[in-house]
Amino acid sequence: MNKLKRSNKILEVRPYENKDFKSWQNAFLNISAKPRNKYDIIKPRDAKKLTLRNFNKTLKMHAKNRKDDFYYSFGIFLRDGTMVGHVSIMDVSRGIFQNAYLGYSLMNSHWGKGYGKQAVKFALDIAFKDLKLHRVEAGIEPKNTRSIALAKSVGLRREGFSKKRLFLRGKWEDIVQYVALSEEYKVKIIPT
Repeated sequence: MNKLKRSNKILEVRPYENKDFKSWQNAFLNISAKPRNKYDIIKPRDAKKLTLRNFNKTLKMHAKNRKDDFYYSFGIFLRDGTMVGHVSIMDVSRGIFQNAYLGYSLMNSHWGKGYGKQAVKFALDIAFKDLKLHRVEAGIEPKNTRSIALAKSVGLRREGFSKKRLFLRGKWEDIVQYVALSEEYKVKIIPT
């Protein structure tokens, strides 16, 4: 069993595998809903780029990033194999930090079903228990109320505000930082 995997009766969060090609391809080919807001970032992709070759390149890059302990990308799948989104633990910093950033996004046809909340809970569990991180931060634009509600619902707390922190959609955007610590997951981390 892959230790970087979590599941329940409905949902599975895990690194992408070879068997996920068709689900990955279909997820991006079949996006029909128009963006629901400016934060709705998953868009249809050009069918010519959704090839097995490109999927295998992605798998290779993900494996290298995990091996380098830098970036962990996970697919969010329904138990029937349907891909509904992804969640990431990014920019892992070790040493005295033991910190990473959290990113998440769902295809908008799957919004409002609790999948995002469960996927983020699974990702935090992996971050603290498997990756042994002390701190996980989510940087969210202040007007992204859906993402803020999700962060709060899984126990992340607002910690700060950063002016013009991220370059998004062609300009520098402010973010609000939401944070969870390993102690809140009953995991004590001591850097070695």
